[in-house]
Amino acid sequence: MLLLPPTMWVEVPSSSQCGWRSAAAVCVLEAAAILMQRTVVVAGGGISGLTACYHLIKDAKVSKVILLEGSNRLGGWMHSTRTEDGAVFEHGPRGMRPAGVVGKNTLCMISELGLEGELLPVPRDHPAAKNRYLYVKKSLHKMPSSIGEVLRTIPPFTRPLFLCGLRDLTAPRGPREDESIHDFFTRRFGKELADIVVDSLCRGVFAGDCRKLSLRSCFPFLHEAERRRRSVILGMVTGGGETPLIDSPLIQRSKKERWSQWSLRGGMQTLSEALEDYIRQKGVEVHKDTPVEGLEIGGDRRWQVRLPHGSIAADHVFSAVPAAGLSRLLAPVAQPMATILHELSAASVAVVNLEYEGDILPISGFGHLIPSFEDRAVLGIVYDSLAFPEHNRRGTASTRLTVMLGGAWFESSLGDPDKVPLEKLLNLATEAAATQLGLSGKPTRAITNLNKSCIPQYTLGHWKRMENLFTYIRQNHLPLSLIGASYEGVSVNDCIYNAKKSVYSLTGC
Repeated sequence: MLLLPPTMWVEVPSSSQCGWRSAAAVCVLEAAAILMQRTVVVAGGGISGLTACYHLIKDAKVSKVILLEGSNRLGGWMHSTRTEDGAVFEHGPRGMRPAGVVGKNTLCMISELGLEGELLPVPRDHPAAKNRYLYVKKSLHKMPSSIGEVLRTIPPFTRPLFLCGLRDLTAPRGPREDESIHDFFTRRFGKELADIVVDSLCRGVFAGDCRKLSLRSCFPFLHEAERRRRSVILGMVTGGGETPLIDSPLIQRSKKERWSQWSLRGGMQTLSEALEDYIRQKGVEVHKDTPVEGLEIGGDRRWQVRLPHGSIAADHVFSAVPAAGLSRLLAPVAQPMATILHELSAASVAVVNLEYEGDILPISGFGHLIPSFEDRAVLGIVYDSLAFPEHNRRGTASTRLTVMLGGAWFESSLGDPDKVPLEKLLNLATEAAATQLGLSGKPTRAITNLNKSCIPQYTLGHWKRMENLFTYIRQNHLPLSLIGASYEGVSVNDCIYNAKKSVYSLTGC
């Protein structure tokens, strides 16, 4: 995960540490004090916007916060369907990882919101954590999960995977500032691993093409590991230095119980609902069905936020709207920023939830991914009922799956997202379940959602575009903060962490 650029940070030593504060730190504290008495608008009510509101009102104690959301609901892509018989179907994120700074930070928020009793953890020794599959040459292949499997040749690979590790230990450091994920892994671990494993992984994580995605922006820890130690393996083993200390009883519990991932009893939407309840109780003005239609900035450096029925004056704006939408809003007042934002793309993904009678999966695991050379349209299938059986319907046994379609290949394999029939997507999903898992029976329940432009694509040069964006904001003293998946991490954990950091860097929390 990329942290905010150094230009966005100000270290403020306390008087007990060194007895002084720099002029820059004093300016930040003065600005924060002024901001606390003024109006802050948060544009976009997805998880990033909700998190920004949460910390603005809870930690920064800004006196007036207004949340503007263009749709009729908050939570963005975090969307769960709950049925009368107790089943839960996820149409967006379906689980969270507790590891790392970003994962721990989210667990702290879970505790603060009183959601610990709703947690559904999956331990690392659970089949849904240990067993992951690839669908290659019309067959399912379990990914190696032990030393023995790495030391011998197992399908679909033509040689033992440990040889890929030996290649990394001897490969020279790359000369370029940025390169595609596929080029990086081909250079360090070999083409076969890049073509099969990395291609599939990027389709599962980013719904993207590893030949176009930036290694430096998508996997910054790998870029940094090679930069520090030349070898990715050595760099990962030796670590990247100190990380912020984040701890809580829930974090300790997740470590003790060795969680791999977790969800919530009512689905991931439970988190966005809890955030909405909290910010409403604390006085945040929440306006749904209220899209931002324009942004203008006056001589007093205050924003005029134009809405369908009037406008709002704001001292600062946190933009959690996608980059494409913000580009249109900023074109009249900040064309250089608008141009950069326009270059940022996002992939559309069709999410098809299927439910079948009985416990009928032929294998046990998290799910399987499909490399692009095998099937461009189908990205993979998640075995939801195995990871979170608590989300199965009450009564008779059932099997829940989620089939992911499209991504970076949507237009070329499925057509225009604005025109593709939902029936076509459902048919492709049920055919994939039948062909790849042998589930030939008709599903008892099916829900099809088309999430248009839902996953930003960090293509080559993304890091430089981000540097230019933040530099423009700083040099032009724009009272604007950029949050959301478009910029510095596409996962829910990343979005929550970066929204919090953005609030803290502005207000000096």
